[in-house]
Amino acid sequence: MDPLDLYTRASDWTLDQVSVAATDLDAPTPCAGWDVRTLMNHLLQTQAYFAGAAAGRDGTPPGQEPPALLTDDPTADFVRARREVLQAFSGDGVVEKTGPLLAIAFADQLVHGWDLARAAGQGATMPPDLAEAAYEAIHGRFTDEQRAGTFGPELPVADDASFQDRLLAYTGREPG
Repeated sequence: MDPLDLYTRASDWTLDQVSVAATDLDAPTPCAGWDVRTLMNHLLQTQAYFAGAAAGRDGTPPGQEPPALLTDDPTADFVRARREVLQAFSGDGVVEKTGPLLAIAFADQLVHGWDLARAAGQGATMPPDLAEAAYEAIHGRFTDEQRAGTFGPELPVADDASFQDRLLAYTGREPG
């Protein structure tokens, strides 16, 4: 599948979650110790990192303490950051030069969209084809050292678990 299309579709789905979750920025999320505000700041920081990397700028990957980037309009903030990522990766040959970077950005969007949906108490069912593509894009690609500070420990799932449940469990989230 086309990684730019996957990112576009995942960020469309996440935008729906942002719009609802933004009504309660203090709500807890499945991300340990993070409320919606912190998670949205992380999403903005992460998108800026991916857009910068696609443009060839050096940058430090996002950490556990995202800076305060949200304005009074979190939905507009997300739309702007999403647009910057799409523009950065749309250049000729960018996706080919950056390797799996856009696949990671896509999976990050999808998983954090789920986090926001859960925080807002809304339906948290990812589009099945996106969940499968995200799982296949990141599963087994991170060492235990790389996972530290990025994901929780991988959780076990049944052999017949959905791709969404497998993706969530791989990223240390309790499916369901």
